[in-house]
Amino acid sequence: MWGRLRKAWTGFRSAVRLEGSTGRDARSHNLFEAAAAYVSACAEDDQDRIDEAAGWVSPEALSFGVNELACRAVIALARERDESPRTVARALLGLPAA
Repeated sequence: MWGRLRKAWTGFRSAVRLEGSTGRDARSHNLFEAAAAYVSACAEDDQDRIDEAAGWVSPEALSFGVNELACRAVIALARERDESPRTVARALLGLPAA
């Protein structure tokens, strides 16, 4: 587990360094802004906003941000429902209870 975490962190740091050096935007977006915009655009099926948000950061950084958003959302729902994160995640995906 620690190896996977270390690998993800290293990829994230590299992605942030790459993003900082490209200078694509006059205003730089952080990966959490990009993830929030990307996920909300996907939920609304807005391809223009999806493409825009995907261009704000590197694909690796966006992936990290979307994963972090998913984890936080599942934890928040689990607390709200007084259920385990595993139960909530499976329910959101339409999977049978484990």
